[in-house]
Amino acid sequence: MKKEVRSASAPSPIGPYSQAIDAGAVYCAGQIGVNPTTGELEQGIEAQTTRCLSNLEAVLGAAGLGLKDIVKTTVFLANLADYKQMNDEYARHFSAPFPARSTVQAAALPRGALVEIDAVAVP
Repeated sequence: MKKEVRSASAPSPIGPYSQAIDAGAVYCAGQIGVNPTTGELEQGIEAQTTRCLSNLEAVLGAAGLGLKDIVKTTVFLANLADYKQMNDEYARHFSAPFPARSTVQAAALPRGALVEIDAVAVP
């Protein structure tokens, strides 16, 4: 059985998708660096990376999980030249064993974001 996971502390979806679906594992939709209070995109790759992860943390919290429960992420960068800055900020939020991760450059991201991160977490 699957159920939708929603958090008022994360931005609402900007399309026909759920913030996350709990199907035993929790599959989180990609989060961009939008501040859920202001609705504005954070400025800079570090701030957007931090906001992506805090948005994911809020969604996971609604499922009773946290960043420590993430087993896989995908990071989409608008510019692969931002990899080091994103990676340094990303590393501040995780500890070993780190989630498996793919990082790719995307031609464009929603709302002109510099980074988008999705995740899969397990209890």
